[in-house]
Amino acid sequence: MSKPVLVVLAAGMGSRYGGLKQMDPVGGHGQSIIDYSIYDARRAGFEKVIFVIKHEIEEDFKELVGNRISRGIQVEYAYQSLDDLPAGYRVPTGRTKPWGTTHAVLAARDLIDGPFAVINADDYYGPDAFCSIFQYLSSHGDVPEGYRYAMAGYLLGNTVTEHGSVARGVCKMNADGILEDVVERTQIEKDGKDARFTVDGGQTWTPLPGNTLVSMNFWGFQRSFIDEAQARFPTFLDQILTSNPEKGEVYLPLVVSQMIHEGHTQVKVLPSHDKWYGVTYREDKPSVVQALADKTARGEYPENLWNV
Repeated sequence: MSKPVLVVLAAGMGSRYGGLKQMDPVGGHGQSIIDYSIYDARRAGFEKVIFVIKHEIEEDFKELVGNRISRGIQVEYAYQSLDDLPAGYRVPTGRTKPWGTTHAVLAARDLIDGPFAVINADDYYGPDAFCSIFQYLSSHGDVPEGYRYAMAGYLLGNTVTEHGSVARGVCKMNADGILEDVVERTQIEKDGKDARFTVDGGQTWTPLPGNTLVSMNFWGFQRSFIDEAQARFPTFLDQILTSNPEKGEVYLPLVVSQMIHEGHTQVKVLPSHDKWYGVTYREDKPSVVQALADKTARGEYPENLWNV
């Protein structure tokens, strides 16, 4: 079995944040959240990272992030392009939004030939999840009975922000820790120690306990997922082009859930009690900076991650 690689989804422009949040420094020496994630990944055993970016940000990304990180780990790049579509499809008039996280992963399809993990560029996941995912992918391949994947699961209360809504995959699993379903909720807000979500623009709200297990888009896949996602993408595109041609997206949980329901895919949930930190909104940044400074002061990270 080939060694797992890490795929980092960094093509988003940070519309709610108001800028290229992937590159925004949150630590000393110009370090962004990505730096801390890659550092955690490297000490867990990952030796190669594939950044999925847009051509439009390539120069800035390499200058501000990639060149620094390449001092500590092998770096490759894949490019998410709006017109990277299956034969017979074209971008609808007025469409400027990317096609979603599944499309972003498919942008790296020619660089992946074995197991791989997927994370967002703007989320701090904590070191434990990287260790769990790496160990799982290193010891669990697909079997004749079906595919074997993994997902890092987080407590919802550890993943919400004080400053607005977030998108999370709400999970259901069985007693053996196998994922049974994951539903993407795109508007979840903090509600005391718990949270709530809406599907009608805030007219009505449904409560969610703080201990609800959610996906933070930290997945562990085999190469088989690339092939399955590529084969299924046209069907999702057909739905989008009919229902929401300008903004519809194909989220990873949609593809995973479909495969689970068909009965040939098993996703092991690897729980993490680490607290999430992210910069969904500009107001989130001070708390992220302070949290990482505190972790550095406690010796969890060196002050200069890559000695630059």
